[in-house]
Amino acid sequence: MAHPSLLRELVERCETLRRSLASGGGAETARRLEDAAYTLCVVTGTRQLDTALYVARRQLTDSLARQQPCHH
Repeated sequence: MAHPSLLRELVERCETLRRSLASGGGAETARRLEDAAYTLCVVTGTRQLDTALYVARRQLTDSLARQQPCHH
């Protein structure tokens, strides 16, 4: 499992680039998204961006839950 800070950064980068591409971003934006998506897929062990984003968010949620102390 990748470090939470790396996962968070990759998720944010992919989401930002997706929005930029959807609002008229050019070939450079598409290339940057492809690179970020590839990296996220590698670190999450997936093959598609949507799946990688889901897995990364799940891992981030699990990581956060492990950091929270239990209150009784």
